[in-house]
Amino acid sequence: MRHHLSRRALLAAAAATAALPAGAQDITPGRPVTLIVPSAPGGTTDFAARLLAEPLSQRLGVPVLVDNRGGANGAIGAQAVARARPDGHTLLVQYSGFHVGSPAVVRNLGWNPRTDVVPVALLMDVPQVLLLHPAVPATTFAEFVAYAKANPTALNYASSGNGSVQHLGTEQLKRLTGIQMEHVPYRGAGPAIQDLLAGRVQVFLTTPPPALAFLQTGQLRALLLSAQERHPALPSVPTAAEAGLPGLSAEAWFGVFAPARTPDALIGRLAAAVDAIIATPDYRARAEAQGAAIRRMTPNELGARVERELVEWVEVVRAMNIPIE
Repeated sequence: MRHHLSRRALLAAAAATAALPAGAQDITPGRPVTLIVPSAPGGTTDFAARLLAEPLSQRLGVPVLVDNRGGANGAIGAQAVARARPDGHTLLVQYSGFHVGSPAVVRNLGWNPRTDVVPVALLMDVPQVLLLHPAVPATTFAEFVAYAKANPTALNYASSGNGSVQHLGTEQLKRLTGIQMEHVPYRGAGPAIQDLLAGRVQVFLTTPPPALAFLQTGQLRALLLSAQERHPALPSVPTAAEAGLPGLSAEAWFGVFAPARTPDALIGRLAAAVDAIIATPDYRARAEAQGAAIRRMTPNELGARVERELVEWVEVVRAMNIPIE
């Protein structure tokens, strides 16, 4: 289902903005807005931020900068936003694995997704593609499973950190197939892709954007996509069900969050700007070309999704007996 900011909601936000004192109601002219990305360059969170930055700058009338602050399962970037002034000039472009997955496996994140930041807008939903280094002698998922079972110590898999969708999704894959692989966490998908290309890890379940160019050149191999349908960007890659793994459910989302205590009217202003951007054909075409799907949500709808998934991931971690750090 596609969700839209209603005209009534936008008018209400505009009316509330007009009632705010000067300096609290809008972005300060001439002062940049910084989009903090809690991972290294080269991954889908970075892609989502850079896809948003230029059109957001045009709509807000100020420069919009992308600042990559990777590390600590996304906590370094999230903490920076949580501590920032709630004036709309520091925003978090967030990955669901860090936002709702990491809290399920890390006891002391150093920030709280429920109280330190507030939702602004969903940017995109993205399925996961199972990537393989071509040195592994498997061209289908069935061959991969057979190889992994015959060589239980041969494979290492990458992730963007403990609690990421890549980590939890691959653990789910291991549980469903009975194979063994060693987990190697990274500071983001960009560094993980580089080590996958070098053969230092052999397997990576991640979102398509950082991998598409390497799939096209044959430097990496794709075995399945965690989606209900094949995607035009990866037409030859079977869905998980087609590949023989119908129980795999691993989809990532990427969204914008602001520091807690940001005025509601300013959240409404930012949400309206982002919603207008993701509704454009250019944004949709560029996102879908990288394997993403556009699903528009109001701040309240994104907040409800966050709360639901915070609970769901705790249940998944418990069911799979994933160790808590």
